[in-house]
Parts: sequence; structure tokens; C-alpha cells
Amino acid sequence: MSEINEQGIINQSALKFIACEKPVEEADICLFGAPFDSTASFRPGSRFAPQAMRQDSWALETYSPYQDDDLENKKVCDCGDLELPLGETEAALAKIKDQAAAVCDAGKIPFMIGGEHLVTYGALEACYEKFGVNLRLIHIDAHTDLRDELFGVKLSHATVIRRCAEMLGDKKVYQFGIRSGEKQEFEWAEEHTTLHKFDLEGLEKTVERLRGYPVYFTLDLDALDPSVFPGTGTPEPGGVSYAELQKAVIKICGELNIVGCDIVELAPGLDQSGASTAAACKILREMLIAL
Repeated sequence: MSEINEQGIINQSALKFIACEKPVEEADICLFGAPFDSTASFRPGSRFAPQAMRQDSWALETYSPYQDDDLENKKVCDCGDLELPLGETEAALAKIKDQAAAVCDAGKIPFMIGGEHLVTYGALEACYEKFGVNLRLIHIDAHTDLRDELFGVKLSHATVIRRCAEMLGDKKVYQFGIRSGEKQEFEWAEEHTTLHKFDLEGLEKTVERLRGYPVYFTLDLDALDPSVFPGTGTPEPGGVSYAELQKAVIKICGELNIVGCDIVELAPGLDQSGASTAAACKILREMLIAL
């Protein structure tokens, strides 16, 4: 059953991600699932990621030898999954926005597990209304996600970062790992975003540049090479290694003023080995500890 606390944060009594069992009132971070994949244009299934990650997280240790810290020491509440109307994109985004806004207003960090990448738009909108024109976005992904429309639709997993860039303003979006997109998207990026092709080079300079700004961080897990992360809707060969990505997310979450973040595009049913879900769980653990 879902409960709504005095601050409007939806909290469900369900299986929690490992060590994320603090009461919502005591939490610094509110983790919640956004099981939505209605605009997936190739292989759907990311709606099942939040529950798969919770279940498989119990195979993890809570201690991170990479950071010499333990998730048990952190104040995280897993609020469960939002009940989203599949097929009703704007209504789903509105529910995501409401949850993220309630978390922000309570002085906590909203951390969303997708779902497809479009879910970022709802959470970012809530953070933008809270933090205003100083808000910046770091985007790690295989794809530009800068189309103006897909199949005549403006709100799509392939258009989400363009909508976000239009919201925030020019040169406030920093993109890394990008290795796929239409020529027009890369041309649009030259004028409106800061895009780094193929890898994570330039991330350290970006972190230095964004110190003091409120930052939203969105991680599309297909940034990983599909040889280590095949369980995603649109795999793109040529990606970064797990070790490279883990180092990057620890730096971003540990050194910047992160006011909201998400991890998206795991489709657990597309990798029956469970390796992709395991990678997603471990990345999430490291992000939560670093935050």
C-alpha cells in the first residue's frame, strides 16, 4: 500500500534496495522507482528495472571497498515505485514531477530509478522549479537524445535531453560518452550543449567548472559497452568500461552539489544472465554512498 507523508512524499511498503530502509522523515536521500517505458522505440522492458534491482541488490555487500564506506552509514529511504499510467506520457511525467518536487521541498535529494530515459524530464522539471537558472545537468549516455521529435512526438526517450536543454537554457547541459545520434543532433549540440563524444574525457574539468552550482545528474546505463551491459533497450557498441563509469559516478556524486539524479534504461529481461542488473545495482550503491 502507498502512504503519503505530511510533506507529500509517496512511500510504499515494499521490498527495499539493500540498506535503504531509513524512515522518510530521517532520510537525506529518497530513492523511488519510475517504471515507465511507453515511448521505447526498439526493445521495451525498462519498466521492470526498479523491482529487479531491489531484488538483486540483496546479493551485494553494503560496504564499498572503492570508497571505504558503507551504505548502512547513509540515510536513504527507498520509497518504492510510483504507480504510473502506462501509455499516458504527460500524466506519468506529472506524477514523477510531483514526487521529485515533494522530496526537494522536504530538503532531501530525489534519486529516481527508471524506466526509460524520458522519466528524467519530470524529475528535472521539479528541480528546475526549486533551484532555478543556476541548475546544471550532467548527462552520461550512448545517445545524444537531442531529436526535436520522434514519430511526430515531442516527448520521447530520444528527445528528452533536448527538452531538458530547452528548459535549462543554452550550454547548461554537459554530455559524455555520446556515440550515437543523427547528424542534426550533433550539430544542434554544438550550439546548445557541451557534448563529449565516445568517452568520459573532459569530465574532471567539468566537475571543476560546476563546483558551487546545483547539479542534476542523469545516467543512462547504455553508456556502458554492451559486452558488459547487454540488458538495455538500445545497445550501442563502443561504450565505456564498468571501471571507467564507476570512477566517474563517484567523482560526480562525491564532489558536486547534486540536488537530484537518476539511473535509467536497464531492461533486466534482456539479459537473462543477470549481469546487467548486477552492474546497475553496484553503480547505484556507489552513487548513493558518494552522495
